[in-house]
This record gives sequence, structure tokens and C-alpha cells, in this order.
Amino acid sequence: MAETATTTGKEAPAEPSSRPRADSVLPELRAMWWETGVRARAEAGLFAVFAELPRLVRAALGVSWRADRVRTFVVAATTVGAGVMAAFGLLATQRVLVELFAGGPTADKVVAALPALAVLASVTAVRAGMATAMGYAQNGLSPKVDREVERALFEVTTAVRLEAFDADAFADDMERASRGADSTTALVQSSMNLLAGLAGLLAVAVAVVVIHPLLLVALLVATVPNAWASLRAGHLRYQTYAAGSVRRRRLWLLHRLMAERDSAPELRTYGLRRFLLDQYDRVMGVETGIQLALARRVTTTTTVGSMIAGVATAVVYVLLGLLLVNGQIPLAAAATCVVAVQSAQRSLAVVTFQIDRAYTEGQHFRDYTGFMARAVAYLPAEDTCSPAAAPDRLREIAIDDVSLRYPDRDSPAVNQVTLTIRAGQTVAFVGENGSGKSTLAAMIAALRTPTEGTIRWNGRALSDWDVDALRARIAVVTQEYHKWPFTAATNIALGDIAAEPCQNRIEAAAARAVAHDMITELPHGYETLLDRTFANGQDLSGGQWQRITAARGFLRDAELLVMDEPSSALDPRAEDALFQAIRDRQGRATTILITHRLANVRHADRIYVLHHGSLVEAGTHDELMAAHSRYAELFNLQAAGYDTTRTALPHQTTVA
Repeated sequence: MAETATTTGKEAPAEPSSRPRADSVLPELRAMWWETGVRARAEAGLFAVFAELPRLVRAALGVSWRADRVRTFVVAATTVGAGVMAAFGLLATQRVLVELFAGGPTADKVVAALPALAVLASVTAVRAGMATAMGYAQNGLSPKVDREVERALFEVTTAVRLEAFDADAFADDMERASRGADSTTALVQSSMNLLAGLAGLLAVAVAVVVIHPLLLVALLVATVPNAWASLRAGHLRYQTYAAGSVRRRRLWLLHRLMAERDSAPELRTYGLRRFLLDQYDRVMGVETGIQLALARRVTTTTTVGSMIAGVATAVVYVLLGLLLVNGQIPLAAAATCVVAVQSAQRSLAVVTFQIDRAYTEGQHFRDYTGFMARAVAYLPAEDTCSPAAAPDRLREIAIDDVSLRYPDRDSPAVNQVTLTIRAGQTVAFVGENGSGKSTLAAMIAALRTPTEGTIRWNGRALSDWDVDALRARIAVVTQEYHKWPFTAATNIALGDIAAEPCQNRIEAAAARAVAHDMITELPHGYETLLDRTFANGQDLSGGQWQRITAARGFLRDAELLVMDEPSSALDPRAEDALFQAIRDRQGRATTILITHRLANVRHADRIYVLHHGSLVEAGTHDELMAAHSRYAELFNLQAAGYDTTRTALPHQTTVA
């Protein structure tokens, strides 16, 4: 059910009377990766947070240790050292105050305090040096942690089988894992800062206990209320943030619709400006009201915490006064306690902030580690017994009773198909949309693994060959090509990345794909960057991109070339030239051609007709036309569009 932009209560802004309020037309969007940690923090109580923090800190330190042991050790050592120095600093401060508050001439008191002052100065200098060393080590550690986790992620995402991307859960997991990789660095940093804050608190506690045990009670009374208020306010923020996830996703969608290049033409063509702004006002009006309510609640919480802390601090000062009057502690100890309270409050502010941050980032880190564990199931099986052999030159491809079923689909995309392709043949797969043509070609090209049946290259199953060596003999021009953000020359050179990017070969491949003249007319020729996102980038039309993609396939001059809808956006002249280049391969190399323009498959040695995943016809063009079956029907439907002697298409009646 789509969420409406209205809310109950007084938080929703009033609508102008001239514009009736209606439900938002924006759709429900799936949860995004950045909501995982926020939602977990919003649903977790403080005890749950504290219970999980040690495990998250251990995991962060483990990643940090693997990334750089020396820097991790330096950070840990300086964190502990800074805490020790803080304790010594407070004790030295107390000793200085003892000497200064003692009886006698001022000069004598200063001289007596000099040793303690020297210790205090030394401790301060050492602590500053440790802070510098810690900062340097942390700054150097962050990029190494980034590289450690991102490289591991990309090693998996580039190695998993193609069918992994057919599973919705895998795609969602991968999106969250990408954010989790970024969060690892933040988790490491927040864990280090949390430990530093805890070390500071522990140092203060030790110092005040040494001075007088009762001061520890005073310290707790003065600092705990503010800590509670900070954690409570953070919990309120996370709860509100998680509850508003649907609105934020809709605002993100509206931002894309109103401020991006792709939607700009239709926005103006259909006059959608007022409509989209109205949608924005509805969603943002509710969001603004909720944020104002949150601000009131957070302000109330922090104010109450501050008031309690103020009262508690006053109680501490009264307690110190009573101890002084009764002679239980010296004046120096009381003054040191005041310094300790201020230091503890600063450390506690760091700790409360880092607790929330570490827990939230830790949830994203769990997404990353969970994905890495689950992705193992999609990795290609490794043959530990003996390395797979490299295939020899193609002689025959045999497809035996092959089927493939996509996840969450009731019917198979390819259903028990059997056929044979011999070297040098040009074969065509034809059929209506969704008939399984592209899926069958992807299995033949070793991009997908059949769920049933076997595909053999020269009599041996594809799985028995070295997959990289096998794919090196195959070129695929996909229907859903990717627009790589590189120069025109590099885009074509990707077709044979293992070879040297020879300009003559690139231009020859472009010429066969009818792309050479088009590329030379670009602002920088073959060095033109094909992405407007970057400086001096250039946009291409769909037909121009198809030429680049076809050139990429021709560059490899592979034994098997799969051309999946290579001309759907080409003009007639370019289309004719492209198919002439494909016909030139006939008898010399093997080509699998997939196209809806059936006039371009008449020359094929063999035409295979698929319907709902099954192979229903096979033969030459003449044989299939003589059969007067599905292929003939589709061909005649297209041919009728070019027959100028007819006034109506087949099955179309005229009105008298």
C-alpha cells in the first residue's frame, strides 16, 4: 500500500484552501542500504547496544590489524599511554595545588611546587606527542583499511557467477555490502576514539580514587546525568530517522526527477514542474513538522539532563565544602576534583557520541561480512585436483537438452533445447520477446550455467574447460550494453583487453561496425570521452553506442561471436553495412545472431525459432517459409509493412 503524505496529530502543516489535499502518487520504494544501521539503533535498547559493542570493537580491531599491524599497535599503545598520562597529570596537578596552598612565603611555595610542575609539564608534553602519533597512525590506517575491505569485496563481486545477479536478495545484499565496506573505516575510527574516551574516563577515576575515594562518587553524580541525556537524545533521533525512511526515499526520488538531466526534457514537455513541486511540498511539509517535533523532544531531554547535571554538580560542590570544613580532604584535593569533573565530562561526551556511531556503523559492517559469507555460494567451483585444460579451436558446439530457470520464476526461460552449431556457421535465434533467445546465447557463451542439460565445446562440457581461456575465444555483443565512461578508443579496446591497444586494430574494428566515420567526427576523435559526467565528455545516441559496442565485439575476431540485437537503434544504411560485416564471417568463423529484423537472418546457415523457452522450429529461411509456421508468420508480418501495394496489414479489416 502506498504511504500517504498525511499524518495524524498537530505536526502536519495546513494546506491552502485553494488546493485540496490528496494522497501522494509516489510509489513505495524498497528499503535502502543506509537505513540498516539507523533502524537497528532505533530498535535497540541501551543494554542491547552495550552488549554488542565489545564484539563490534573486536571485529574493527581485527580488520585494522590485518590492514596494518604497526599502525594498529601504535594507535593502541598511544591510546593506553594517553590514559596513563592523564592520570599522572591529575595527580601532578593535585601535588602542585598542595604545595601552592601550603603555608609560608609565596616564593617558597612556588619553589616547592616546581618538581610537580616539571612532572605536569612533562606529562602534558608526552601526552601531546602521543596524540600526534595517534593521529598520524590513524590517518595512515584509514586508507589501508579501505583498501583491505574494498579489494576483498570487489574480488567477490567480479568473480561470482552471472546468475547471482538474477537473485533480488543478492543484489540488495551487494548494495548494502558496498556501504558496509565504507563503514568499516568509520567503525575502526569510532572504536579507536571510543577506547580513547574510555581510557580518559578510567584515568580520571583512578586519579580521584588515589586522591580520595569519596571523590569517585562525586564524579559519577556530576557526569552520569549528562551521559544519560545524550544517549537518550540520540535514541530519539534514530527512532525518528527510521520512522521517516519512506519519506526520505520519496524525497530522494523527487530530487532525481526534478534535478537530473535525464528527466529534464519530459518535465518541460508535459509541464510537470507544478505537479512535482506539489508532491515535494506534501512530503516535505510532513517531514518538516516531524523534525520540529523531534527538535522539541531532544531539547527537552537535553535540558532535563543539563538541569539534573547542574543540580548534581552543585551537590558535589556542597559535598566538597563539607569535606573541607570537616578537614577530611585538603583544599588541593577539592580543587583537583573540580578539574577531574571537567575532564570526565569531556571524555564522557566523546564516549556517548562514539557509542552511537560505532553501533550504527557496526550494523553496516555486519551487512558487509554477511554478504561476503553468503557470496561464497555463488563463486565458481574450484577444481583442486587438476587445472582445467584450455580449449582448442572451435569445431562444434552441442547443446543437449538444456534448460535454465531464473529464481522466483514459475516457468523456465529455456526449456529442454537441443541443437548443434558447427564451426564457420552463421546461425540465428529468432522469436518473440521473452522466448529465451538471449538466455540460450548466454549459456553457450559460458556466461550462465544451465540448470539442466549440457553444453559441449568440441565434445567436452563447458564446465570442464578453463573458463577464462574459453571466454577468450568468444565475443559477445549484448543487447543491454554498458556505456563505459572511457574514451571511444578505450571503449573498443575493452573487447580484447589482453592485447596491446593497437590503434590500427581499433580503427579496423570500428570500420567493420560502421563506427569509424562517426568517431572521427567527434570533438576529439578516438580520444573523445564518452560520458558527460566528466569534463569535455560527449553524449552519444543509442545508435552510435550500438556501433561502439559492435566494434568491441569485432576487435577480438573471436571464433564464436554472439550478436544480440546489434542493430535495433541503427539507421538503414548503418544496419546494412553491419550485417554485411557479419556475413563476411560466414564460413570463416562462427556467429550466433539474435534479431527481430528477420530480413537480416535470411543468409543464416540455420535459423532456430524459440517460443516460451522451447525450440519449436529449425531450418534455413527457405525451409521455414515453406513450412508456413511461426517463422513464416513473423516474417510475413514484417514484410507486409514494406509492401506498398497493400492498404491493410494481415488480420486488419477495412471499414466500408
